[in-house]
Amino acid sequence: MPDQTPQTPQTLLTLPALLARHVAERGDATAFIVDEERITYAQFDDMVRRSAAWLQARGVKPGDRVALWLVNRIEWLALYFALARLGAAVMTVNTRYRSHELAYILERSQASLLVLQLNFRKIDFPAVLADVPPQAAAALREVVVLDAGDTPPAQVLGKPAVRFDLHRLPPVAADDPITAAAPDMASILFTTSGTTSGPKLVLHSQRTICLHSQRAAPAYGFSEDGVRLLAALPFAGVFGFNAAMATFVAGQPIVMMDTFDGEQAAQLIVRHAVTHVFGSDEMFRRVIEHGQGERPFPSARVFGFACFHPGVVEFTEAAWARGIPLIGLYGSSEVQALFSLQARALPLSERILGGGLPASHAFGVQIRIRDIDSGELLGPGQSGAIEIRADTNFVTYLNNPEASARAMDAEGYFRTGDVGYLRADGSFVYLTRQGDAMRLGGYLVSPVEIEDVIKTVAGVADVQVVSVDIGCQARPVAFVIAAPDARPDTQAILRSASQNLAPFKVPAHVWLVDAFPTTQSSNGTKIQRAKLRDMALQRLTAAA
Repeated sequence: MPDQTPQTPQTLLTLPALLARHVAERGDATAFIVDEERITYAQFDDMVRRSAAWLQARGVKPGDRVALWLVNRIEWLALYFALARLGAAVMTVNTRYRSHELAYILERSQASLLVLQLNFRKIDFPAVLADVPPQAAAALREVVVLDAGDTPPAQVLGKPAVRFDLHRLPPVAADDPITAAAPDMASILFTTSGTTSGPKLVLHSQRTICLHSQRAAPAYGFSEDGVRLLAALPFAGVFGFNAAMATFVAGQPIVMMDTFDGEQAAQLIVRHAVTHVFGSDEMFRRVIEHGQGERPFPSARVFGFACFHPGVVEFTEAAWARGIPLIGLYGSSEVQALFSLQARALPLSERILGGGLPASHAFGVQIRIRDIDSGELLGPGQSGAIEIRADTNFVTYLNNPEASARAMDAEGYFRTGDVGYLRADGSFVYLTRQGDAMRLGGYLVSPVEIEDVIKTVAGVADVQVVSVDIGCQARPVAFVIAAPDARPDTQAILRSASQNLAPFKVPAHVWLVDAFPTTQSSNGTKIQRAKLRDMALQRLTAAA
């Protein structure tokens, strides 16, 4: 959608312009810290220019898409900015993807190049590549290989393989003209949750990325003195990417991790006085368990998190008691991560919820809540489907006009598929995915509300609640994982639920399981509630 509000003269709308400003204003300042090596903005600009010249020599042109299948490393960022100079876009590929996922992305994106590192620790890239069918790679001209060693392969996926060594590229004149970059050119594509037909490819332009990054920088405190980001999440996902971009725009150092490790992250936070970290509750649990002392991370200012598991209240209370500032936020591939952040001044119970005040709240962003059943718009405090209109929203789903039309209404509002409610101050609260919300007793209920009660019962390590039809009525059911050497009493669970919840929220059944069905995303491990519903129906059928 077009800009709805005037931008300040300082607003820049292309990636090369953002980098050029940094080179002019702070060229010798530290932009990145990689394995204790410091890379300045001027050095990074040189990397970008040499990478762009190399890509152009390989035939990359405006409108092309190049797939990056890499862990976090300086080459990922250098290639992203280099492609922006050429008017080409990055197709992000999660390093955890398997063969069928890689094949789908290559075929759907029609990427002309695939850039990868053949071996990285436990990631067996050759094994994944071996099962990619040839037709999926039909659009590829070449495969670019990093760290190829002395004997690089001649072909990958049946295409010529070429070596890329960022540090050995020939120099390029610092005054070479920027000719292809433009605000509305495609910049980057992310994958979003798929259906049986596969994930959608979410397209952002240079304009949407630049606008959002420049607004998120002050909204998240990146523009304050002494800020440092720990880039612990993959750049291939929006939370890792948008956090890095907002920090970069603010001119602050980014401490890079190639892949996440809780112990290493805790050490890096202390060593580099990191102020900002973003991740899932699962990631922060792994970081905090390695924190030393009563205040393990004294430099911490914003540890923004998205909750994927129940029991977050007691976890965050314990974290805040140790000075660890866990704060709820919201984002998605379509509206970008770091879309909003809860206010630090809120009571803890409100501060840790998903949602918050949008980074673009002063730039015309509009959020509304629609009743899922009636379609009526709702006022503050009433739960329904979240819809967002903003000039930083995604452009389209690549080559999927039907999905794009379903996602965006005639007024330009994106139908997020999430459930939440507005506050009177213009902020909002995210409750759950629309498919996970339960209509119980005539009310819209988040499963987390029930899960948090069950989590307090002795012997319960984790719990997931879904709803299924029992006797022509939607009823909640619970799957419980026991703590080590414990076997929770299901009747005690039901009694606790009865004492703390309205009758229609009390689970009809409680089942003990060894594990939940999960899937890997760029932002962490997510539980597949749809499979839990299938499991519940199977158990009910077997017991009938």
